[in-house]
Amino acid sequence: MTTPTKAPAGLPPVMTCGEPAGVGPEIAARLWDVHRDTLPFAWIGDPRHLPSGTPIAEISAPRDALACADRALPVLPHAFPADVDPGHPVPQNAAEVIAVIARAVDLVQSGAAGAVVTAPINKKVLQDGAGFAYPGHTEYLAALGGAEQVVMILACAELRVVPTTIHIALKDVPARLTPELLAGTIRITDAALRRDFGIPTPRLAVAGLNPHAGEGGVMGGEEIAWIAPLLDSLRGEGLTLTGPLPPDTMFHAEARAQYDAAICMYHDQALIPIKTLDFARGVNVTLGLPFIRTSPDHGTAFDIAGHGVADIRSTVEALRLAADMARARAEG
Repeated sequence: MTTPTKAPAGLPPVMTCGEPAGVGPEIAARLWDVHRDTLPFAWIGDPRHLPSGTPIAEISAPRDALACADRALPVLPHAFPADVDPGHPVPQNAAEVIAVIARAVDLVQSGAAGAVVTAPINKKVLQDGAGFAYPGHTEYLAALGGAEQVVMILACAELRVVPTTIHIALKDVPARLTPELLAGTIRITDAALRRDFGIPTPRLAVAGLNPHAGEGGVMGGEEIAWIAPLLDSLRGEGLTLTGPLPPDTMFHAEARAQYDAAICMYHDQALIPIKTLDFARGVNVTLGLPFIRTSPDHGTAFDIAGHGVADIRSTVEALRLAADMARARAEG
């Protein structure tokens, strides 16, 4: 297991530029403009890629953002080879997009920043332009942090959900869903809720794999064969678990009040309820890393980049949650 990084209290998060031809730069500029007094952060990227007229203050360390955020967007400059035309990515910039992510991780792991907030990237652009060898952000961050297993948690004010299996076909879920994977997902989630969310005794509700959690084996046998016994074993370790529960009755308001996070078995079982409850404010958090990483739950949005209409709410919540998690870890 990786050793968590504990940055000194009060250090601001760093925000990566993401794909510079996407909505990341304009969201960062608008977020600073609206929330400069309450959500200081340091943006890593090429100032040329920010919207024209954005006031910037070039800084040398994330902590310097605290002294200038009230008057300008704090920028840790990172030179890119090419200008950008919003909505039209160029492969020449791909290597530096990757380098910015690595730089942000280095800053937070060295204790110079409180957390990493990542703006969206486009995996095909990075593969075409720089031979990016990872399926996405999360896998690259896991490699940078030396993490053996990482867990995705999606969070909003009303719900936290964890998909145990993520971007695979539904037909492949039963084979990929192993006792080892589920146990690791539950343990990582429990530890993170204690350390980074300030929940002393997390209550985890575990969904069944099958409709009605198998209904006594009539609709599937995984719950009886190994999911329920695994949960009993984890309860013996001191974890507070309920389940396996029928997935169709876990997400109404009265049910949600009974747990701190829902452990789901596959992607849509987790993401449909949270996106239904709060589509615009969901935050993607990667658990199991030695550092704190949050991200808005949306993509590069090339179709609207440069039009000034990108919704900043998910990034605002990602920044707030990163700051809260950094504070909880520093005080823990």
